[in-house]
Amino acid sequence: MYLGLLAALSASAAAGMRIALPLLIVGLLQSDSLWENVPLLSMIHPQVLLGILTSWSLFELFGSKKLLGLRILQMVQLGFSPIVGALMGITAAKITQSQFDLELGPLWLIGLIGGVFAFVLKFVQVGWFFRLQKLPLWAIFSEDILCIFLVFFAFQAPEQGGLIAMLLLWLSVRSSQEWYRWYRKSSKRKSR
Repeated sequence: MYLGLLAALSASAAAGMRIALPLLIVGLLQSDSLWENVPLLSMIHPQVLLGILTSWSLFELFGSKKLLGLRILQMVQLGFSPIVGALMGITAAKITQSQFDLELGPLWLIGLIGGVFAFVLKFVQVGWFFRLQKLPLWAIFSEDILCIFLVFFAFQAPEQGGLIAMLLLWLSVRSSQEWYRWYRKSSKRKSR
């Protein structure tokens, strides 16, 4: 059971970084069935979905390198990250369940956990973006690479992917504490 949950956390963490790229990779990894295991997306024609996800993934990869594109992406991704995180979590749990012959709990609960997890990661990232006014280019490239690896780990090595996802959650909690300290210092300076 824990393998399915770790796979779901890994896939949801990828959705907390990018929204179209993880979905595109999931479809391409399952070349014979494409998006059949992804709820909601299985109802859309695969060629249409491939075009939409490819276009948005390219915008995520190239638009994130410019300030205006990054601002647009941050807002869109913040809104859609819980939905995509839930979809990715359910998909990873279903695929892991069939690969390893596992019994998992209710998929809606895994989807809820995945959606909240993706939202928290994206929310912290957006907070850092607006605090720093710009993210360093090396951080954006690292995020792209980590997103791709997390999707692969979710389906090939769920234990390692889940461990990376939990590490990202720990970093998010730590950085939110830094926000709070920064906010308290700036509010004390303004009150003087």
